Amino acid sequence: MTKNFAPLFLALLLAGCTVGPDYQRPPAPMTAQFKEAKGWTQATPQDAAAKGDWWAGYHDPVLSSLLAQVRISNQNVAQYAAQYRQAQALVSGARASFFPTVTGTASSTRSATSGGSPGNSHQAQVGTSWELDLWGKLRRQLEEESATADASAAELANITLSAQSELAQDYFQIRILDQQIALYQRSVAAYERYLTVIENKYRAGSESRGTLSQAQTQLESARASAQDLQWQRAQLEHAVAVLMGRPPATFTLAVAPLTATLPAIPATLPSQLLQRRPDIAYAERSMAAANAAVGVAIAGYYPDLTLSASGGYSSSTLHNLISAPNRVWSLGPELSGTLLDFGATRASVEQARASYDASVASYRQSVLTAFEEVENYLVKLNTLEGELATQRRAADAAAESARVTYNQYQAGMIDYLDVATTEATRLSQQQSVLSLQGEQLVASVQLIAALGGGYGGPG
Repeated sequence: MTKNFAPLFLALLLAGCTVGPDYQRPPAPMTAQFKEAKGWTQATPQDAAAKGDWWAGYHDPVLSSLLAQVRISNQNVAQYAAQYRQAQALVSGARASFFPTVTGTASSTRSATSGGSPGNSHQAQVGTSWELDLWGKLRRQLEEESATADASAAELANITLSAQSELAQDYFQIRILDQQIALYQRSVAAYERYLTVIENKYRAGSESRGTLSQAQTQLESARASAQDLQWQRAQLEHAVAVLMGRPPATFTLAVAPLTATLPAIPATLPSQLLQRRPDIAYAERSMAAANAAVGVAIAGYYPDLTLSASGGYSSSTLHNLISAPNRVWSLGPELSGTLLDFGATRASVEQARASYDASVASYRQSVLTAFEEVENYLVKLNTLEGELATQRRAADAAAESARVTYNQYQAGMIDYLDVATTEATRLSQQQSVLSLQGEQLVASVQLIAALGGGYGGPG
């Protein structure tokens, strides 16, 4: 019997095929270059720099130390890391289905029928079963699980990049707030000196009560604005702590000047963007998994062939169970399939194909969204560069106007109201410079994240 079965087994194994469409990545919307990259100052890609350490371009050691902790301690990252390990385990499970399953059983029972004498039954058997992948269903299942695992890895990379980008943006806003608070503190000190001068003049009868009130209002307003910035800074500091997986009460970011430099971001070709961005990689791998699922569904039309064999011993007495007369065995194939399901298999195939079509649309939309984000951040940075230069000139002019006006007030040429007005303008213009600096740094982080993180070629 075994000799007659072997040729049939080999013929069936060699005749195996893989049903369903083979995966081919569909074309995505593409352009030769980014529209808003025209006139952009291109930097030379730093091929020697570690891929993924995009924050090194800012040359800020504190920022680098904070971002390094995101991958280790951020709880959202930990969650997706666990999901990736789960996906890898599913791949191992799908790969194991290609091999036979071996089971062992041992039993000892005592039973009787109505009116009969009780009897004993002892058994010890080893069995094996092996599903032959004639139609490629198992191969498609492995493809699906492997693509899903790759998508999970891309999702992990995406959530990591997102958390790091968010932390970097919060960090730069904190540093800008430090400078804005310091600016208010300097203004408060100046207003206190002005108030002292006016109080002396008021007591001497050379200044009015209205002027004194104006100076007091200006001082208290500056103090209130500084206090408002303090709670904004505290909230951002709490956000940084949570991004690093720490309770806010255990983390303090010391006040420090802004030392980061704006990195020169190299122009990236649109084709490289498809390889760099983890969300696009996730969409593409999800599309591959959906394609493999179509093959799994189509395999439902075909029968499953399982080879099974078992051998062991069966006896009514335990002491001579393991003996030649008590040997039992079985060997043979089993062919099973659905004869009538009233369209259930066809519906599964249609569902799988529709799911694939949806994943294709999602992939293409991800590409379009990525291009939109890059274009937006490119034009934002280009605009901010000119706007910041203009604002700095305005702030310098306002500072000079305030200096001249105060000297004129000291000389008795003008009223203090003119001083208050020019001082308020000076403070507003300087605060605007800092705000634009913050926007520029935040936009640079957003652009790097939109480009998939890092420099040079695909990371």
